Amino acid sequence: MSIEELKAAVFQANLDLVEHGLVIFTWGNVSAVDRDKNLVVIKPSGVSYDQMKAEDMVVTDMEGKVVEGKYKPSSDTPTHLELYKAFPAIGGVVHTHSTFATAWAQAGCDIPIIGTTHADYFSDNIPCTRDMTEAEVKGEYEKETGTVIIERFKELNPVHIPGVLVKNHGPFSWGKDPHEAVYNAVVMEQVAKMAFVAGQINPLLTMNQSLIQKHFFRKHGPDAYYGQK
Repeated sequence: MSIEELKAAVFQANLDLVEHGLVIFTWGNVSAVDRDKNLVVIKPSGVSYDQMKAEDMVVTDMEGKVVEGKYKPSSDTPTHLELYKAFPAIGGVVHTHSTFATAWAQAGCDIPIIGTTHADYFSDNIPCTRDMTEAEVKGEYEKETGTVIIERFKELNPVHIPGVLVKNHGPFSWGKDPHEAVYNAVVMEQVAKMAFVAGQINPLLTMNQSLIQKHFFRKHGPDAYYGQK
C-alpha cells in the first residue's frame, strides 16, 4: 500500500470513529504504520472531523519527525509510536474518549470478561494501567503514556487483547490495520457498557474459563471456524 493509500485509509478510519459515536469534537485519533518504510500516518492535532481531508493526514518517521504534511500531528503521536515499536504485529492504533470505556478508565478498573461478546474479541479482562508518576506526567507525558501501556502488557498478548484503558484518561485499541483498530474500539466501548449494566444487576460477576476460550478461539487462531472461508 502506498503512503497516499495509507493516508486515505487513516482518514476514513478517523471518520468511522464519528460514525460509530466514539468521538465528539476532536476527542480521538487513528494512525497506521508502514513497516517497510518505517513511517506512521496519523490525524492532525485539533483539526475537526468535518473539515479534514485525506491529504491533511500527517506522515512522521518512527521518532515522530514530520516528513510530510502541513499540520502538526496528533498530540498523542508519541503514544502511538511507542505501541508500534513494542507490538510488532499491529498496524493501526486508535485512541478515543468514548463514554463507557473512559468511565472504566477513570475508575481505574479493568473491564471484566463476563460475557461471550467480550470473549469473541478479547481473551481476558481489558486491562487498566497504573497511576502515572509525577515525573512521567511532567516529563515526556505522551511517550510515557505508551510506556505504562507497554508495562501493563509485560505478561499479556497484545494480539489476543487488542486494547487497554489508561487510568484516568481513556481507551486505546489496535489491530492489524486502522480499520480493525476502529472495530476493536467499537467492541471495547460496547463491552464496557454491557459490563457496567451487568454489574448493576449482579456485582458478583464471573465467567467460565472454558466458555471464554471457546468463544475466543472459534474466531482467532488456526482452528477458528466462525464466518466464511
